[in-house]
Amino acid sequence: MYQRLLANFAMHISMDQPETDLVLAKLQTRQVKKNAYLLREGDICRQIYFVNEGCLRLFHTDSKSEDHNVLFCPENWWINDMASFSGQQPAFYNIGALEDSEVFFFSYDELEALYLTVPKLERFFRILIQNGFYMYQRRVTANLSLTAEEQYARFSRQYPGLEQRITQKQIAAYLGITPAFLSMIRGRKS
Repeated sequence: MYQRLLANFAMHISMDQPETDLVLAKLQTRQVKKNAYLLREGDICRQIYFVNEGCLRLFHTDSKSEDHNVLFCPENWWINDMASFSGQQPAFYNIGALEDSEVFFFSYDELEALYLTVPKLERFFRILIQNGFYMYQRRVTANLSLTAEEQYARFSRQYPGLEQRITQKQIAAYLGITPAFLSMIRGRKS
């Protein structure tokens, strides 16, 4: 049940069996139906989620009720509203399920306590945050400097196979273009 999660931890840290047992004892599981929310803008993000199965998205809804996808999180990805979670303040983003999903999660308080008892976890999440910030910087630069076609190619490399699982509307909301323009880009690629 926890193989994917433990392999994810093993990418950056090595825990012994007592540490692994302690971490798994604090871990919670939740089944999330497609289109359900794990976080709504304005609420406080009290959990950090690991996607074991399915796909989630981090997004903002603007004043015109249009969604802007910031991040897709298929299996083996972590997700939360980092500013809300770290500061325990109202969220700017929403987290929603694009597919029926299974997530593992730690609450803010449980994770803070685990940092003290299993200090390796603090290193793991520091590396995760550094990698996420790097991805964020690259995404901002791409949005400023690449054409829509180049951004679509970058999306396809970053999320291999995801476009067969989610709607064209979701991909367009990630790229900042209309679904019709995305359809035209896809048509030119084939």
